Amino acid sequence: MTSSSRRRAIAVAALLAAAIPALAACGAGFDANTNAPYAPNEAGVLYDGDGPDKAYGKNGVMIPQAFILGPDSGQQLAEGGSAPLYLTLLNSTGTDDQLTSIVPEEQKATSVNVQSPIDLQPGVLVKTPGVTVDGLKTALRGGESIKLSLQFKNAGDISLTVPVIARSREYATLPPAPTATPTAPPATGSPVPSDAATPETTEGTSTGTPAENAG
Repeated sequence: MTSSSRRRAIAVAALLAAAIPALAACGAGFDANTNAPYAPNEAGVLYDGDGPDKAYGKNGVMIPQAFILGPDSGQQLAEGGSAPLYLTLLNSTGTDDQLTSIVPEEQKATSVNVQSPIDLQPGVLVKTPGVTVDGLKTALRGGESIKLSLQFKNAGDISLTVPVIARSREYATLPPAPTATPTAPPATGSPVPSDAATPETTEGTSTGTPAENAG
């Protein structure tokens, strides 16, 4: 490892060490996370190398936080709806990069809406507000997970499995997920008026005035 890369690694480690308490604390807002820092993906997916040379991150990108915001406790996001995706990214290389797009596993969602490429400057923690997982293939209640493929301009494709977190406790103040188009309630039918409710003139009934009838 060269002296410049060693200095960069030390700086990145210091930045992550400073960020972990904020990411792990119980609190409101984007930085809210579970009570302990966690790798939000399948074991080893975001690690480069093996053995003693194994390093956190993948292709120079570190993702210390990733979750999909689900519904309030006891509710569900309907099939066809959308869910916000929250990522915290760190570019540990010495070169600018961009997150250009995100592709979900086709069994779980139709697309992920990234409004524009997200710039990743070296050594800067970057959050991704406004990103949504759209066209959910199944209803979400929290506790599920969705595999995503993050596509970077320089780092290439990085896959990780992201948990769906219910909007409760430290996540309760985050903006709720967009609601899906409500399904029409089952038809209950409208009451049909009975014959007795419709007055009809019966044969032989007088319709004239009292004077006419007397004549």
